[in-house]
Amino acid sequence: MSAAPPAPAEPVRGTSAAEMDEAQIELAARLRLAVGRLHRRIRIDGRESIPPLQLSTLVTVEQHGPLRLSDLARREAVSAPTMSRVLAALDEQGLVVRAVDPQDARGVRITLSEKGAAALATVRSHRTALVARRLTRLSEDQRTTLREALPALEALLVDERDIC
Repeated sequence: MSAAPPAPAEPVRGTSAAEMDEAQIELAARLRLAVGRLHRRIRIDGRESIPPLQLSTLVTVEQHGPLRLSDLARREAVSAPTMSRVLAALDEQGLVVRAVDPQDARGVRITLSEKGAAALATVRSHRTALVARRLTRLSEDQRTTLREALPALEALLVDERDIC
Protein backbone atom coordinates (compact mmCIF):
# COMPACT_ATOMS: atom_id res chain seq x y z
CA MET A 1 0.00 0.00 0.00
CA SER A 2 1.51 3.34 -1.03
CA ALA A 3 1.40 6.51 1.01
CA ALA A 4 -1.29 9.00 0.16
CA PRO A 5 -0.07 12.09 -1.70
CA PRO A 6 0.49 15.09 0.53
CA ALA A 7 -2.49 17.37 1.00
CA PRO A 8 -2.28 20.65 -0.90
CA ALA A 9 -0.45 23.22 1.17
CA GLU A 10 -2.11 26.45 2.13
CA PRO A 11 -0.22 29.55 1.02
CA VAL A 12 2.22 30.84 3.61
CA ARG A 13 1.14 34.12 5.20
CA GLY A 14 2.49 36.90 3.01
CA THR A 15 3.09 34.53 0.09
CA SER A 16 0.59 34.16 -2.73
CA ALA A 17 -0.20 30.72 -4.08
CA ALA A 18 1.15 31.86 -7.44
CA GLU A 19 4.56 32.51 -5.86
CA MET A 20 4.80 28.93 -4.65
CA ASP A 21 5.35 26.44 -7.46
CA GLU A 22 4.36 22.79 -7.20
CA ALA A 23 7.91 21.66 -6.44
CA GLN A 24 8.16 24.09 -3.51
CA ILE A 25 4.78 22.98 -2.18
CA GLU A 26 5.80 19.31 -2.45
CA LEU A 27 9.11 20.06 -0.71
CA ALA A 28 7.27 21.87 2.09
CA ALA A 29 4.79 19.01 2.52
CA ARG A 30 7.49 16.31 2.55
CA LEU A 31 9.69 18.29 4.96
CA ARG A 32 6.76 18.94 7.31
CA LEU A 33 5.82 15.26 7.29
CA ALA A 34 9.40 14.00 7.78
CA VAL A 35 10.23 16.45 10.58
CA GLY A 36 6.89 15.86 12.30
CA ARG A 37 7.22 12.08 12.17
CA LEU A 38 10.85 12.15 13.29
CA HIS A 39 9.94 14.39 16.23
CA ARG A 40 7.08 12.06 17.16
CA ARG A 41 9.37 8.99 16.98
CA ILE A 42 11.96 10.67 19.18
CA ARG A 43 9.30 11.67 21.69
CA ILE A 44 7.75 8.18 21.74
CA ASP A 45 11.07 6.31 21.84
CA GLY A 46 12.38 8.66 24.53
CA ARG A 47 9.76 7.57 27.04
CA GLU A 48 10.46 10.64 29.17
CA SER A 49 8.70 10.90 32.48
CA ILE A 50 8.09 14.61 31.84
CA PRO A 51 4.98 15.33 29.71
CA PRO A 52 5.50 17.46 26.57
CA LEU A 53 4.01 20.73 27.89
CA GLN A 54 6.00 20.47 31.12
CA LEU A 55 9.16 19.77 29.11
CA SER A 56 8.49 22.69 26.78
CA THR A 57 7.87 24.93 29.79
CA LEU A 58 11.20 23.92 31.32
CA VAL A 59 13.00 24.77 28.08
CA THR A 60 11.24 28.15 27.90
CA VAL A 61 12.19 28.95 31.50
CA GLU A 62 15.78 27.91 30.78
CA GLN A 63 15.98 30.09 27.66
CA HIS A 64 14.02 33.13 28.83
CA GLY A 65 13.73 32.94 32.63
CA PRO A 66 13.07 34.11 35.15
CA LEU A 67 9.49 34.52 33.93
CA ARG A 68 6.11 35.31 35.39
CA LEU A 69 3.30 32.80 34.99
CA SER A 70 1.51 35.08 32.49
CA ASP A 71 4.67 35.38 30.37
CA LEU A 72 5.11 31.61 30.38
CA ALA A 73 1.48 31.05 29.42
CA ARG A 74 1.83 33.47 26.50
CA ARG A 75 5.08 31.91 25.29
CA GLU A 76 3.62 28.40 25.50
CA ALA A 77 0.28 29.52 23.97
CA VAL A 78 -1.82 28.17 26.83
CA SER A 79 -4.21 29.77 29.30
CA ALA A 80 -3.03 31.06 32.67
CA PRO A 81 -4.97 28.33 34.54
CA THR A 82 -3.32 25.65 32.37
CA MET A 83 0.13 27.13 33.02
CA SER A 84 -0.67 27.32 36.72
CA ARG A 85 -1.33 23.55 36.74
CA VAL A 86 1.86 22.89 34.75
CA LEU A 87 3.92 24.97 37.18
CA ALA A 88 2.33 23.27 40.18
CA ALA A 89 3.39 19.89 38.79
CA LEU A 90 6.92 21.12 38.00
CA ASP A 91 7.19 22.72 41.44
CA GLU A 92 6.00 19.52 43.12
CA GLN A 93 8.77 17.61 41.30
CA GLY A 94 11.34 20.22 42.33
CA LEU A 95 12.11 21.17 38.72
CA VAL A 96 11.40 24.89 39.07
CA VAL A 97 11.83 27.52 41.76
CA ARG A 98 9.28 30.21 42.51
CA ALA A 99 10.64 33.49 43.84
CA VAL A 100 8.96 36.79 44.70
CA ASP A 101 9.07 39.22 41.77
CA PRO A 102 11.37 42.06 42.89
CA GLN A 103 9.28 44.54 40.87
CA ASP A 104 5.88 43.33 42.10
CA ALA A 105 5.67 41.65 45.52
CA ARG A 106 2.31 40.11 44.55
CA GLY A 107 3.86 38.21 41.64
CA VAL A 108 6.35 35.40 41.35
CA ARG A 109 9.14 34.67 38.92
CA ILE A 110 9.84 31.12 37.81
CA THR A 111 13.39 29.85 37.37
CA LEU A 112 14.85 26.46 36.64
CA SER A 113 16.09 24.51 39.64
CA GLU A 114 19.30 22.46 39.57
CA LYS A 115 17.12 19.36 39.41
CA GLY A 116 15.22 20.88 36.47
CA ALA A 117 18.46 21.66 34.62
CA ALA A 118 19.65 18.10 35.24
CA ALA A 119 16.33 16.68 33.98
CA LEU A 120 16.62 18.73 30.77
CA ALA A 121 20.20 17.57 30.28
CA THR A 122 19.11 13.95 30.68
CA VAL A 123 16.25 14.31 28.18
CA ARG A 124 18.51 16.05 25.66
CA SER A 125 21.22 13.43 26.03
CA HIS A 126 18.75 10.58 25.61
CA ARG A 127 17.09 12.18 22.57
CA THR A 128 20.45 12.94 20.97
CA ALA A 129 21.45 9.29 21.44
CA LEU A 130 18.17 8.20 19.78
CA VAL A 131 18.86 10.40 16.75
CA ALA A 132 22.50 9.28 16.64
CA ARG A 133 21.36 5.63 16.50
CA ARG A 134 19.00 6.48 13.61
CA LEU A 135 21.83 8.28 11.80
CA THR A 136 23.89 5.08 11.81
CA ARG A 137 21.28 3.57 9.48
CA LEU A 138 22.10 6.15 6.81
CA SER A 139 24.86 5.98 4.27
CA GLU A 140 27.82 8.33 4.59
CA ASP A 141 26.46 10.28 1.60
CA GLN A 142 23.09 10.70 3.33
CA ARG A 143 24.76 11.90 6.53
CA THR A 144 26.85 14.37 4.50
CA THR A 145 23.69 15.64 2.81
CA LEU A 146 22.05 16.16 6.22
CA ARG A 147 25.15 17.91 7.55
CA GLU A 148 25.14 20.25 4.56
CA ALA A 149 21.39 20.89 4.93
CA LEU A 150 21.64 21.88 8.61
CA PRO A 151 22.26 25.61 7.99
CA ALA A 152 19.13 25.76 5.81
CA LEU A 153 17.08 23.81 8.37
CA GLU A 154 18.33 26.04 11.18
CA ALA A 155 17.39 29.11 9.12
CA LEU A 156 13.81 27.81 9.02
CA LEU A 157 13.73 28.15 12.82
CA VAL A 158 14.15 31.92 12.69
CA ASP A 159 10.80 33.59 13.22
CA GLU A 160 9.80 36.13 10.54
CA ARG A 161 9.38 38.78 13.27
CA ASP A 162 13.06 38.36 14.21
CA ILE A 163 14.30 39.03 10.66
CA CYS A 164 13.34 42.71 10.55
